[in-house]
Amino acid sequence: MTPFVARAPGRVNLIGGHTDYAGGPVVPMAIDLQTVIAGQGGHERVVLVSRDEPEPAEVPLDVRDPGAVRPPWARYVAAVVAELRPRRGVIGEVMTSIPIGTGLSSSAALEVAVALALLGTDDVDRRELAQTCQRAELAASGVPCGIMDQLTSLLGVEGHALLMDCTTLDVTPVPLPADVAVVVIDSGERRALSSSGYADRRAEVERAAELVGPLPQASLDDVERIDDPVLRKRARHVVTEIARVHEFVAALQRGDVRAAGQLMLASHASLRDDHEVTTPTLDALVERLAATPGVHGARLTGGGWGGAVVALADPGVLDVGWTVQPSAGASFTAT
Repeated sequence: MTPFVARAPGRVNLIGGHTDYAGGPVVPMAIDLQTVIAGQGGHERVVLVSRDEPEPAEVPLDVRDPGAVRPPWARYVAAVVAELRPRRGVIGEVMTSIPIGTGLSSSAALEVAVALALLGTDDVDRRELAQTCQRAELAASGVPCGIMDQLTSLLGVEGHALLMDCTTLDVTPVPLPADVAVVVIDSGERRALSSSGYADRRAEVERAAELVGPLPQASLDDVERIDDPVLRKRARHVVTEIARVHEFVAALQRGDVRAAGQLMLASHASLRDDHEVTTPTLDALVERLAATPGVHGARLTGGGWGGAVVALADPGVLDVGWTVQPSAGASFTAT
């Protein structure tokens, strides 16, 4: 038996809401809240216990239908097993500091940690493994998510956010100014993308792209030619959000956190008005943060319909939520 520790960070998305599945850019960062699996490899099945779950995940290596596995959290484990088809399983304990249901990608972190545990190495093609874990997310949850969460967990760079192209999977580290704090505040509204309008939004964006071509290459003039008012709003959000992503990166690179914060506020307004994925609770929280001295901007992070917001602020200004640090990507260590 081979003892190991597999670690995978969660992520916070600073800007680029609902652009990933459109093939556009996003600016997430891996964070110092993480999921860790400590265990042993070489078993004939996968057995994981969690401090946060009353029932273990027990998965045969030949699992056929991950979506039918119980308890529900074990579906994510089973989906990774089904994608990788490992020759040997693992037995171990899952520990996480990522708050569940807040939009910080706890499921992606679990998928990545399970994948590295099963592979027994972190010497892997990380983009390919991210795509594997993305497929596992779809199989486990039924949510047609983009690749941002898994790719961020695998490719995080300490001290940096990531400018990520979700078509090419090119990733460019973007240094965060030293004098800014990234703070995540829970709205108190629990979220489950599988029961939200996430799949509907993706379908609407895809229908809009059928009318005007890929949205990362579309202009606002193209968007205004869409007759359907709902599809026009969805496309307008994506096209304007892509522009905000690039302006946000430029602002960070010149150390202008005030401009970066204003772009986050504009992003939230677009998610509220054109993409319609926020809630009154989220909107009120962003408004309160924006009115707080020393807070430069805030926006929804995650898919929407609840969860958390992320704020850029002067250090020490906010005494709520989690002040997160940009983290390195996932790792596997034989112990």
